[in-house]
Amino acid sequence: MKILIENLEFETILGILPHERIKTQKIRVNCTIEYPYSSNHFINYADVATHIETNMHEKQFELIEEAIDFLSTSLKSEFSLIQTLTLSIRKPDILPNCTVGVEQLYRF
Repeated sequence: MKILIENLEFETILGILPHERIKTQKIRVNCTIEYPYSSNHFINYADVATHIETNMHEKQFELIEEAIDFLSTSLKSEFSLIQTLTLSIRKPDILPNCTVGVEQLYRF
């Protein structure tokens, strides 16, 4: 089974530049989770989305790479059924003419 969370958007502190440490900016997260679904064992996508947003707010990462690595570890810890996880974190407003971000595939 695959869970898809697309364009989870919120504002938080993320970045190393002085203005990024003071003012929140828009972040967009995409997440694909593969796991062995059964009616007795499933992953609630709302819980996953809340987990991502809560951790991003609490940690206020400097590097986007640190954020994605932390989220992969914390998601696997919280949702042990995860077998494969693809995460992307994008900063749509940091540059005037494009969206930038990182994406990583994790196999557990």
